[in-house]
Amino acid sequence: MAQDPTVPKLNFEYWLDKAIEWGQATTLESQKDVCLHLSQLQEFLHQLYEAIKHLQGPTVVIQQFPLIGQLLGRLCWNPFVIGYDESQKTLMWCLCCLYSSEPQNAVELKANSWVRSLLCHLLSSSKWESNEAETSAFISALGYTSADYYCHLVKNMVVSLVRELRENQFNGLNIQESISASRVNAVSIFCVPLITLPDLAPLLETLLLYHGGSSKEILSSEFLESVNEAFLKKKISLPESVVFSLWLRHLPSLEKATLHLLDQVLSIQLNSLEEVACVIKDSLLPQAASHPAIFRIINEIFKSALMETDGTSEVLTVIQVFTQLFLQDHQNENKQHKFPLKAYFPYHHQPLVRRLVRRPFELPTTYWSEHVKHISDMVKALVEDTNASSLTDLFEIWFLVACFGEWLDIAAEQLLKAAVEPDPVLWLLAFYYCPKNENQQRTQTVVEAQAVYSHLMMLFNCADLSLKDLEAAVHRVMGTEQCCNQQFTTHLLTNFLLFSPGGHKIAQECIYHITEITDTSKEVHNLLIRTAHRFNHSGEENQRTVKLLNELLQKLTLKV
Repeated sequence: MAQDPTVPKLNFEYWLDKAIEWGQATTLESQKDVCLHLSQLQEFLHQLYEAIKHLQGPTVVIQQFPLIGQLLGRLCWNPFVIGYDESQKTLMWCLCCLYSSEPQNAVELKANSWVRSLLCHLLSSSKWESNEAETSAFISALGYTSADYYCHLVKNMVVSLVRELRENQFNGLNIQESISASRVNAVSIFCVPLITLPDLAPLLETLLLYHGGSSKEILSSEFLESVNEAFLKKKISLPESVVFSLWLRHLPSLEKATLHLLDQVLSIQLNSLEEVACVIKDSLLPQAASHPAIFRIINEIFKSALMETDGTSEVLTVIQVFTQLFLQDHQNENKQHKFPLKAYFPYHHQPLVRRLVRRPFELPTTYWSEHVKHISDMVKALVEDTNASSLTDLFEIWFLVACFGEWLDIAAEQLLKAAVEPDPVLWLLAFYYCPKNENQQRTQTVVEAQAVYSHLMMLFNCADLSLKDLEAAVHRVMGTEQCCNQQFTTHLLTNFLLFSPGGHKIAQECIYHITEITDTSKEVHNLLIRTAHRFNHSGEENQRTVKLLNELLQKLTLKV
């Protein structure tokens, strides 16, 4: 086939003959001849790359240069060629021109397989185990082993590729110098088998931060998934900015990272909220959530997890700690780069959002009761609004409140410790624990909770209590048919045992009795570790309460 006149004439046959003559340069004569021609060969390879990089796909390249596969294949196995200056990088770019990101026929599929294996050879030679007998005379003469030799090759190749990608990023508008998206895609695919190779780290980082001029994703999904998998398994370490870029450009990786965090937290025994916070922070998800899109996607995944687990306390605890860590990072951000809260909660009632995001330690404890009442009034107005009566609307309101569960724990605590109007607080807790209830059912839940609360308050100042004195409340916990009502009553009863003078004496017996019969050990344990966390940060004057809390946690830890 006649050569395209737009393609410059190259001395192709001459170099193919040379490549055949040299083989893998195993004789002294062939090694000398290779060395004499390396500079000219590199110039030829550069001209070849310039000639083929603008051709429309590998099929056209092969039509113009039918023997290009033979030439490149032979040169890639010649250690003198790939060890010279930038020849290895140029060979790699030439091979990328033969790779199809979307193969159209059997020829292109076969070419992809061949190119991939050849690139893997170039990139992974440092991992080969070779003995001295198999090491070329040239490498041995230099005093290197093959592993050392190829390790230096990989490092040099990575540095060269990184430099080229970065220069292309800066000169993205220069069409003639621009690297095509398909070639960047090919490079990302060739990195897949070598993700965990330490020397490849700079190239991984550069690729993940590289966007080029294309509106579509140019990195292969296999590459993005492999990097994410290696990062989650701690096989590689990446800078935060690179991880955030990965999750922004590949949402399946973000979803997998979030689900991995949930699995991680739920599969290990955690004895404090500080341990939960440490695991969550180590995932980098709270830090990545400073970008509103990432924050909202993570919340959507959390919502799905809640619905699939029917709102278990462990999942809720993860969500609440995540939200606290996110708020800490958001408050610490530079004001110039900080997004407004509305960017994270665009569809929620903004006055309620502003109330919820206030951390308890930011307010005097004397103001907590009033703050909780304002939250309750706002939530009630939204829930009872006839325009927001669908289950979806209710779930969105409930999820927003649940994310800031610290205020709900404080609300239940204030019922027993402060002179607070009980009805708004009981309503808020009833909505939290029984969000699916309609208004009439929720009113009935509040009435039942009011009866338990009134009974507990009658006993609050009694110094000498027995389990029989709490029989009515305990019976309501064990006899209720609805799980949500059971959790609500258990919360009130646990707080009573913690904060009432007489409750300390029977706390262990009562909680053991309840958790043994109702299988609520995990719920009570999570409530106690949240309370312990709050005590550690805001303080608790009654040291008897602190001591009891620690004793209860020790015993419950053995049960859950």
